[in-house]
Amino acid sequence: MAHTKAKSTTKLGRDSESKRLGVKLSDGQIAITGNIIIRQRGSKFMVGEGVKMGKDDTIYAVKNGKVKFTTRKKINYDGNRRLVKIVNVV
Repeated sequence: MAHTKAKSTTKLGRDSESKRLGVKLSDGQIAITGNIIIRQRGSKFMVGEGVKMGKDDTIYAVKNGKVKFTTRKKINYDGNRRLVKIVNVV
């Protein structure tokens, strides 16, 4: 018996499911405790006050308030500086 169909099959076409990453609550929106603000891979956004980071780098609110994004210069381990975005709930 043949292990592949005789006609119109392909070994291509396998695609992974999208992970739905990105910003879920934008600047100025109301956040309730436990709301996910950002889903990310790696720490593109850093945590500020009123938020915490989960083990998969998800940033979520730990208190009620408005979401506020700020930028700041951060020094890397090699001495270079870069701009980082910080997420706060105020």
